[in-house]
Amino acid sequence: MSFKPWKQPLLAAAALAAGTTAATAQTNNVQTLIQHERYNEARAALSQGSTPENAFELGRIYQFRDMPDSAAFYFNKASGSSPFGQVAAGRALLAKGQIAPADAQFDAAAKATKNKDAKVLTMIAQAYAEADGVKTVDKAVTFVNSAQTANKGKVDPTLMLARGEMYMNTEQGGGEAMNSFDQAIAANPSFAPAYYEKGVLNVRARNYNEARTNLNKAVELDPSYAPAYRELADMYYYAGQYDQALSTFQKYVGLSEKSPRTDAQYASFLYLTKKYPEALTAVNGALQSDPNNLTMNRLKPYLLYETSDYAGAATAMDSYMKLVPAGKILPEDYVYQARILTRSGHPDEGIAILQKAIASAPDPAKKAELEGDLASALLAKKDYNRAIGLIKKKINANPDKSDLVDVFRLASAYDNAKKYTQADSVYNVILTAKPTYGPGVLARARTNNNLDPDSKKGLAKPYYERYIELSKAEGADPAKFRNGLIESNYYLGVYDLQVKNDKAGASTYFQQVMAIDPANKEAKNALDIINAKPRTTTTKKTTTTVKKK
Repeated sequence: MSFKPWKQPLLAAAALAAGTTAATAQTNNVQTLIQHERYNEARAALSQGSTPENAFELGRIYQFRDMPDSAAFYFNKASGSSPFGQVAAGRALLAKGQIAPADAQFDAAAKATKNKDAKVLTMIAQAYAEADGVKTVDKAVTFVNSAQTANKGKVDPTLMLARGEMYMNTEQGGGEAMNSFDQAIAANPSFAPAYYEKGVLNVRARNYNEARTNLNKAVELDPSYAPAYRELADMYYYAGQYDQALSTFQKYVGLSEKSPRTDAQYASFLYLTKKYPEALTAVNGALQSDPNNLTMNRLKPYLLYETSDYAGAATAMDSYMKLVPAGKILPEDYVYQARILTRSGHPDEGIAILQKAIASAPDPAKKAELEGDLASALLAKKDYNRAIGLIKKKINANPDKSDLVDVFRLASAYDNAKKYTQADSVYNVILTAKPTYGPGVLARARTNNNLDPDSKKGLAKPYYERYIELSKAEGADPAKFRNGLIESNYYLGVYDLQVKNDKAGASTYFQQVMAIDPANKEAKNALDIINAKPRTTTTKKTTTTVKKK
C-alpha cells in the first residue's frame, strides 16, 4: 500500500500559504515567522498588541495549524464594518466551511472600495488561496482580475502567489498555478515564496530535477525557509531515496520550531521512510505532550503492526477508531485495521471491513487500491479463487498495461492455488514484456518445478539457467540474486545427478552453492555422496580338504 498525495499524507497541519498578506501586522518579522512556520514565535509577537490586524494574523496562524474554531474566533475579533473587517468576517466563515456566506462578505468588501483598492482585493484572493474546501476558483478569480485592474496592469508578486495557490487547490489547475508563480518571479526575481511554490508543484508532478532547482533557489534566497526542506524531503521520499529524505527532513525539523506539531511531522516522516521502531518511539513521545493528536493516534497502531506487536496494535486501533471523527477516517485506516484483525486471528472481520471501505470509496483509484488489499487478505485466508477474481478485475480496469505488479500478483495467486499451468501462462506474459526480470524468471522456474515434481522433463531447467545468466549481467546486484542462485544451482545439480547421471556436472553446481553458502548442508551432503569412494569388498578363500579314503 502506498500513499500518493503530493503533500505528506499523514500530517495534520494544513499546507503553508507563504507570502506577505495585505493586512498590516505588528511587525514585518511576524510575516517571516509565519512563512517559516514558526507559529508559536509569531503568536507570541502578536499577543503583545490587541489590534484587529494582529487578531487577523492570529486567525491565519490557527488556520495553518488546522484549528478552524480558533481561526474563526480570531478572524471574528478582527471583523467590523470596514472593508478590512468584512474580509476578516469572510475568512471566519471560510474557516468554518461556509463558502457562500463568505462570498457575500467579500463582495461587500470589494463593493465598499468600488473594486479599486488593490490591497483589499489581494486580501480576498489570499483568503480563498489559504482556505481548505474551496475547490473552484471562478469566484476568487474575479477578485484577482479586479486587483490587477486596480494595479493598472502592474504585476504584484503577492497577488500572483495567491492566484497560483488558488489554482493549486483545484484538480486541473497546475498549468495556471505555474504560470502565476512564473509571473511573480518575473516581477521579483528574489521572491523566495514563488520558487518554493513552484517546487511544491514540481514535487506534485514528480518532476524531481525542477523541484530540486526551485526549492534550492528558495533556500538560497532565504536560508531559513524551513518548508522548502520539507518539500525536498518529500521529493527524495517519492524518488525512493529514503536516507536522503530523512536527513533532509531532519534539516526541516532543525529550522522549524520545536512543538508538538513538528514532533508529529517528524514521527510521520520516520514512518514514511520505514524507520518503524524509531517512529514508534517518536509517536509515543509526541502523545505524551499531545495525547489527543489524531495523526499520532493513527500512526500508533500502524507502527505496532509493522513492529509485529499485533495485540498492542489491536488495542491501539480500537482506541483510535473511538477517537477519530467519521469524516476523517482514511482508507489506509481500514487497511491497517483489516491487517491487524487478520494477524489477530479474525480474518473474516478484516475482510468485512475492507469490503465496507471499498463500497464507500468514491475515488476509483482508491477503490482499486483497496481491492488489492482485499485480495491480499483473501490470499492470507487461502481463499484463492476470490482473490484471483479480484486481481483479474483490477488488471482489466487498469489502463496502464505496462504496470505488471498486479499481473505478478495474479501469477503468485495461481501458484498458491496450485493452478500451475495458469500461473506459468501469466509468467510468460510478464517475461515477454520484461525478459530480464529476475524475480519473474525465478518464479517461473519454481512453477515449472511444481509442474514437473520429479524433474524428469527438466521443465524448470531453462529458467534456472536463465536466472544464473541474469546474475552475471553488468550491474547486477549480487545480494539480490544470492538466495535465487543457491536455489538455481542446487536444482541444476540435482537434475544432472539424478536425471542425467552426470556426476561431474552436478558437482560443479553443488560447488557453486557452497561458494555462496559454505554452510549449506544439502549441497555438502550431495558432494559427499558424489565424492565417496566405492567400498572394496574382501572375499575370503575357503579351502576344502578332501580326505583320502
